[in-house]
Amino acid sequence: MTQHYVRPDVRAFLDILNTTPMAHLEALGVERARALTAQIRAARPAAAPHGLAIVRDHECPGPGGSIPLRFYDARETRGAGPVIIYFHGGGFVLGDLESHHDLCLEIARMVDLPVISVAYRLAPEHPWPAAPDDAEATARWIATFSEEAFGRSVACLVLAGDSSGANLAAVTAKALRDVPAAVPVVSQFLIYPTMGDDRATRSKQDFAEGFFLTKKAIDWFNGCYAAAPGNSRYDLLAGDLDDMPPTVLVTAGLDPLRDEGRAYAAALIAAGVPVIFREAKGNIHGCFGLRAAIPSSAGDVTEALEALRVTLSSPRP
Repeated sequence: MTQHYVRPDVRAFLDILNTTPMAHLEALGVERARALTAQIRAARPAAAPHGLAIVRDHECPGPGGSIPLRFYDARETRGAGPVIIYFHGGGFVLGDLESHHDLCLEIARMVDLPVISVAYRLAPEHPWPAAPDDAEATARWIATFSEEAFGRSVACLVLAGDSSGANLAAVTAKALRDVPAAVPVVSQFLIYPTMGDDRATRSKQDFAEGFFLTKKAIDWFNGCYAAAPGNSRYDLLAGDLDDMPPTVLVTAGLDPLRDEGRAYAAALIAAGVPVIFREAKGNIHGCFGLRAAIPSSAGDVTEALEALRVTLSSPRP
């Protein structure tokens, strides 16, 4: 059996996690899983003051009603420039503005750009394509109304997210490539994305259980989401990838979704898309949101955000 490198702080975290119900989310059901994740979040130590100039809740119209947003900016005012739109992870079932609040704060601080977090509709109450419908509607609305809503003149968009949110970012980038919004998408920032398929991979076999995200949980999330197999609004490899925006893509070495992220990065490169690829060796799915429990993850976040800064500073056609 292959021995995989596991960081010491990751091993300590997993040793605790695997004795709790969080190790078997799929067995809890939707409501209990949501309640447990909220309970764990509430039990965290109080965070230090965030230091940003603006953190403000907002909303925008969507196809199923108002979509909650949260706006972050390190500066009170700024000129026209990029805006980062962030779609949270959680298997299309879990997550909200609170679950990824700390990560969005960090992105806004380190990249020094406005960040808008999006609380799209969740499955199973709102199965596919509710989430990509909301994601695309939000991106188009921000491209048009950012100055009016947030006091920021947006010159271009960066679509970002983790896990299922990274899937939504990439799906939205493709939609805005095909039918452009009021401003262009200049980058996608994808953190351990789910590619949106059921292809067998080595990482799904090697990390099927015991590494936080399990194969059973993935199957449960996919069942709740109920997306159409092979549809380009779910499967990131469906359709052509020509002219997709420059991409920063991060995988985790102990993640069952690792090989999907690698495959998508390779497909983008084959299509001629500029890609910066990083892998958090010895780390697990969800590590960007687990910096308090896995301190070494802070270095992975810093490295990824530096790569995004490089991408955004590179000349664009």
